Amino acid sequence: MLIKVCGMRQAANIRDVAACGIQWMGFIFYPKSPRYFQEASIELPDNIRKVGVFVNADPAEMLPIYNRYKLDYLQLHGNESPELCQELREKGCRIIKAISVSTEEDIRKTETYEPAVDYFLFDTRCTGYGGSGQAFDWSMLKHYEGQTPFLLSGGIRLELLPQLLHFSHPQLIGFDLNSGFESAPGLKDATRIQSFINQLKQTNV
Repeated sequence: MLIKVCGMRQAANIRDVAACGIQWMGFIFYPKSPRYFQEASIELPDNIRKVGVFVNADPAEMLPIYNRYKLDYLQLHGNESPELCQELREKGCRIIKAISVSTEEDIRKTETYEPAVDYFLFDTRCTGYGGSGQAFDWSMLKHYEGQTPFLLSGGIRLELLPQLLHFSHPQLIGFDLNSGFESAPGLKDATRIQSFINQLKQTNV
């Protein structure tokens, strides 16, 4: 199961989390976020994919950052249209579209995005943009019948691992970890992340 850790900021913390055996790491390029990334560069092992998170940004803002940091994916976390997703893909970007979920109707929104994205990320709907630290009712994802793989996000923490192990979906490829593994905004607890990953491995998920 793929593990993405999002909202990284500090170089030493980035190194510690990268050593946990994760596959993707997310960096937030949204100035209003307490996890806003402003470092000059991103140093990661070649086997970890870099994800840049944006909220309602223009391509003119995103593309230079995509190229500067050699990002592998753009994660769009606002009200970006399917047309914008397609435009970015045509420029060579791989796209993760975040879908905020509170009702079955939210999940149906994926239908218009499917041709224009590489992955979905299902997160908890909240006021504003960014993490709420709360999980949504994952059973609603039974209504997702698309073919685009997705990551599960929204309030995931070590204590929820038993429930996560009982959740399944044919398109689920991984979990997105953020505030549930923090000691402060943007500062991740690598020990807890390592414990989460080790327990997942023990169950062969």
